[in-house]
Amino acid sequence: MNTTDQDLYDATAKSSASIVIRKYSTSFGWASRLLDASTRNHIAHIYALVRIADELIDGPAEMAGVHTAARALLLDELEAETERALQLGFSTNLIVHAFALTARAHGIGMDLCRPFFESMRRDIDTKSFSEAELEDYIYGSAEVIGLMCLAVFESGMIRNGDQRERLHAGARRLGAAFQKVNFLRDFAGDHDDLGRAYFPGTEKELTEVTKADVVASIRQDLRIADESIPLLAAGCRASVWAARAMFSELTDRIESTPVPVLMRARVRVPNPVKMRILARALRMKVTR
Repeated sequence: MNTTDQDLYDATAKSSASIVIRKYSTSFGWASRLLDASTRNHIAHIYALVRIADELIDGPAEMAGVHTAARALLLDELEAETERALQLGFSTNLIVHAFALTARAHGIGMDLCRPFFESMRRDIDTKSFSEAELEDYIYGSAEVIGLMCLAVFESGMIRNGDQRERLHAGARRLGAAFQKVNFLRDFAGDHDDLGRAYFPGTEKELTEVTKADVVASIRQDLRIADESIPLLAAGCRASVWAARAMFSELTDRIESTPVPVLMRARVRVPNPVKMRILARALRMKVTR
């Protein structure tokens, strides 16, 4: 390939990833609009790989009749292709190629990718989790994604040990909070349609007591994440705050929704509320 051909291929891969986040994401996608174009594209590349892996496990692949063993094989192949792309800087899978461009530019390696794929693998055949298993699952499915995004946000930054520790803790806990919120809002579908119970003790049903315990843990995660957000570079701080605010709003709505209602309808943040959050985040970005 000459330089022009490579640039065209890279651009095509990046555009493919951007389509994925536009089509699939709501709160996350809206918040990412506050990032500068380059950073926003890198976050889209991470999101796209995560999304296609998730769709392989529970979405279109299953609906198309791809049986469990075949989905497991496809996931193994996607992980192998990702690792190969990180080594070579090229993939025939445009989404993987876009992810590799971002990963190689920001030092994201298989130490973060492997736990993610392992958590996705658990979703193929695991129906319930112990406390320890859930902790491992959330690390791989959500916390490492926060760390990947942090690697992009921190590009070129110089930090001392305390700052790095606080930022890493914040990225992990924010990812964990997002995942737990999604577990609660998707509980009915996971439980009734997939026969899956992420929270120990909810194999038969979700109770108000369990919901309250999970909400309390989400709020604790968000409090720890809040300690790190002021440390972030100005270019990404408003976007992270907006994502955090949207999921905090979701948490409030889940808390006030009785379990029987939660089992029938997916809790959402209305678009006007999202717009108010984004407007406030934009004011924060402009005034800093």
